Amino acid sequence: MSPAYFVNQLAAVHLANVFNPYADSCPAYDKVNAAEIRRNNLRCYFEAVLALGVDTIWMGRDLGYLGGRRTGMALTDEHHLPHAHLVYERFFPVRATHGAAIKERTATEIWSLLRELRKPPLLWNVFQFHPHEPNKPFSNRKFAVRERKMADDINAELINWIGIERIVGVGSDAVTYAQQFDVKVVPVRHPSYGGIVAFRHGIRTEYGLKSVRTGASPTQHPLFT
Repeated sequence: MSPAYFVNQLAAVHLANVFNPYADSCPAYDKVNAAEIRRNNLRCYFEAVLALGVDTIWMGRDLGYLGGRRTGMALTDEHHLPHAHLVYERFFPVRATHGAAIKERTATEIWSLLRELRKPPLLWNVFQFHPHEPNKPFSNRKFAVRERKMADDINAELINWIGIERIVGVGSDAVTYAQQFDVKVVPVRHPSYGGIVAFRHGIRTEYGLKSVRTGASPTQHPLFT
């Protein structure tokens, strides 16, 4: 399977009260060709991941309106797009929106640790779209069971295609979901709602990274903060 084929499968998904960043356009913030930009970014991301021989997923729950809705990338905000090539060689994503780049807290924590790894993971979600409340496109809600089931085949295909051997579940929803696949599942605390210290500790323990003192920056790379 090719990255383009997989991305086109994602673009073909249409659900009520769900923003598909690979097919839909936001009238408030998106450029005219925003969906095409996000498709191209994701295709190039998969090409970079395949070239690196990635065998691990860091899995979140779904796209949020401040992060993945705009970038089309899981656990990634616009603030970190210009530095993506420092983690994923030859990956230079393009912004799909107008205005100032948005910085999102969870994405900041994720990207603060990525540069310390010898081999980065594939950043992904249980549900690779942005579910929102009816008539409230800039809100977040948890996906419904019927929506999640739609993603099951997509995720199984992805895991087999990339050759994933381990899923680091960022938060309990991702951990519970990942257990259905025949891979190692590592639970870590989600960095939101007071979980930052536990998240950092979980990742550092799993990867054998040097701990930092409480209150210190989690990284020596200021571009990622």
